[in-house]
Amino acid sequence: MSETKQKILIVDDEEDIVDMLQYNLEKEGFEVRTAPNGVECLKIASEFIPDLILLDVMMPEMDGVEACVELRKIADLQNTVICFLTARSEDYSQIAAYDSGADDYVSKPIKPRVLISKIGALLRRNDLKNGVNESQIISSAGIEIDKEKYIVTVEGVEHYLPKKEFELLSLLVTGNGAVFRRETILNQVWGNEIVVGDRTIDVHIRKLREKIGDQYIKTIKGVGYKFVEKS
Repeated sequence: MSETKQKILIVDDEEDIVDMLQYNLEKEGFEVRTAPNGVECLKIASEFIPDLILLDVMMPEMDGVEACVELRKIADLQNTVICFLTARSEDYSQIAAYDSGADDYVSKPIKPRVLISKIGALLRRNDLKNGVNESQIISSAGIEIDKEKYIVTVEGVEHYLPKKEFELLSLLVTGNGAVFRRETILNQVWGNEIVVGDRTIDVHIRKLREKIGDQYIKTIKGVGYKFVEKS
């Protein structure tokens, strides 16, 4: 599928699942490494710098949600796609996954071909987003966004946001006060190849408000969200 050796890290404590995924992904031309838990994941990811991490939720020593939070603190992994792969499909598990900084969430069992297609879509969208030739600094209303370093500075205080929160804030700030409909946000930030719901947007908006302040993002009921200058 890919002519270049894109790198994938599989993190799961079930050996049969890891072996199956590794076999199929290597057959597609990916360079693959594996880890049995979150602790090992952090060690390997810091050295391997994968393009994508497939991360199980329920694991010993450190679960996937905890690992994801820690992964998003590593500067070299800000452009890494994180996709949860888990048998748990409850709403609270999905919310916890997105809260921790995940890009997508896939429920087990999943057919290898379907998963490979999903991985391809995630990586293509990530490549397009990171390859856009535009100004790397966005500044508005006391907020500065450095798109190269993935740093958001709010009134002199630096914030390292999870990737989707960073992209969502960047989108809103570039709107010059325009209202972004939910459908537009989903397409621009997650892409129409990835199925997520309105709750995903709400979770990310809530997390952004907790970090940068309520006053910057206004909810337009029944429509979407807009960025507003601090009064």
